[in-house]
Amino acid sequence: MKLAAAKVPVSTVWTSPDAPRDVDAPAIAAQPDVAAWAASMNTEIRLGLHGRTLTQLLFAEPVLVRSERDGWSEILAPWQPSSQDELGYPGWVPSSHLGELPQSAESPVTIAVPTASLLDEPGGRPVAELSFATVLASVEQANGFTRVATPDAGSAWLADDVLRSAHEPSEPEDRLKLGSLFLGLEYLWGGTAAYGLDCSGLVHTVSRVLGLRTPRDAHDQADTLMNIPADEARPGDLYFFARPGKPVHHVGFVSPEGMLHASETGKRLENGPLTDERHAMLVAAARY
Repeated sequence: MKLAAAKVPVSTVWTSPDAPRDVDAPAIAAQPDVAAWAASMNTEIRLGLHGRTLTQLLFAEPVLVRSERDGWSEILAPWQPSSQDELGYPGWVPSSHLGELPQSAESPVTIAVPTASLLDEPGGRPVAELSFATVLASVEQANGFTRVATPDAGSAWLADDVLRSAHEPSEPEDRLKLGSLFLGLEYLWGGTAAYGLDCSGLVHTVSRVLGLRTPRDAHDQADTLMNIPADEARPGDLYFFARPGKPVHHVGFVSPEGMLHASETGKRLENGPLTDERHAMLVAAARY
């Protein structure tokens, strides 16, 4: 295996090289347009992603490349812990989306706003639009901007006001504040970026901004985090849901209103009371 990194803002991870449909062309292009891809899909087309997409990589995210075939790379994503493989979340991405790892540096920073422009110089020309939860190594700071290491031995700049230090302490209310940035965002199966999130993707990406290493899938989150009685859950904790005899399939942040969560395909990220159906399937809660 070899190490690589995503060199595009968002790379969607697929179950196989044959999984993408014609409508998914913008997502697998050499320079993917995930915003346009997400905007183009109605509910029926989004439902067709089930069994096709798995998760998403963000810019500069490291991967282990297991194999390559016909322009595709079989990868493991170590920043996305998974019970499927101890080395990270498995799947396939276009090989054109991968480059060399950025140089290492102290003080990682994370994008804490929905999207942010990567600049060629402080206050300069945008060279890419990066998503929430993109983690980058900071190299230097100058006049309200931070220079970050980028794949293929490059560097670029981000405004300081879009960044959060990965080492900055956090409180439970920070999870709700960050998650609320995406209220109204349409659910996207496998989504971990600002253009669409699934339920566990919301929890995973918010945790990443706060410097917390959290599994990618809801059932792994339930198995890994510290379980507490559901009636003791406080805002910022997690609720988990399952059907009788089935694994956990849904997760959301406990909120004063009830729950902040990415509901399901065809719906939008919301914050409100638990429905009777949700109450019936509430099986666990967890605290970071």
